[in-house]
Amino acid sequence: MALNYLNLTVKLHPVVLFQIVDAYERRNADSQRVIGTLLGSVDKGVVDVTNCFCVPHKEHTDQVEAELTYANDVYELNKRVNSSENIVGWWATGNEVTNHSSVIHEYYSRECNNPVHVTVDTGLQSGKMGIKAYVCVLLGVPNGKQGCMFTPIPVEISCYDPEVYGLQLCAKTMSGAAARSRTVQPMMDLAQVCEAGQKMGSLLDQVLAYVEDVLANRVKPDNAVGRSLLDLVNSVPHMTNEQFSEMFNSNIKDLLMVISLSQLIKTQLQLNEKLTLVASI
Repeated sequence: MALNYLNLTVKLHPVVLFQIVDAYERRNADSQRVIGTLLGSVDKGVVDVTNCFCVPHKEHTDQVEAELTYANDVYELNKRVNSSENIVGWWATGNEVTNHSSVIHEYYSRECNNPVHVTVDTGLQSGKMGIKAYVCVLLGVPNGKQGCMFTPIPVEISCYDPEVYGLQLCAKTMSGAAARSRTVQPMMDLAQVCEAGQKMGSLLDQVLAYVEDVLANRVKPDNAVGRSLLDLVNSVPHMTNEQFSEMFNSNIKDLLMVISLSQLIKTQLQLNEKLTLVASI
């Protein structure tokens, strides 16, 4: 059974990290750390954590007090909104597992099978927000005293396309004119296409520069990079310039049509709102 535990991989979505940091910033003054429930799904050894919420608790020297009724109520409310999200484990702020972690983990073991434990170093003790994931492996002899040990498992950040776009907007507030106001406005769809094209051109220039340096013996070749570049080249469909231009123009026309329809719907809703307001007066 321990092997099944160790084969798990945790994928955290950015919204989970934002919620954990927000809960840490809103904690009570006397709270040393914050804990909460992880929500998501498990498929083929991958724990996909897409949501979470905070669970109020207090830790004393010899015991832990947690508002389990509150946790159950929040989970039931979340199930009404998103029925596909189930309890997959729990999280805690800090950079290590504490003595009370086994007690909290025992509760989540009754809520789901093989719960994972994620720690987030919101105190930045290592200079960055370190993220670690654990599973609890049972130790002991049959019919004897049992114990458990928290064993690290791989953890990585996973993003949906909308989350990637949101992170890119957040990154823009760190530099330039937006850094002063910490606000940035979303771009139009065509502007996003233009920016993506510029980034792709910049990345292609870096790839070409690397290949030229390898051919000129200025850089030592890397077999892994070479295989990745070969897969990248093979993934590009074979088409002429005319075929590519026709496909690109067709997609642009579809995008413009969607933009026009959305603008018409937005205008119609605004007019309907104003007409309703005038009629009520």
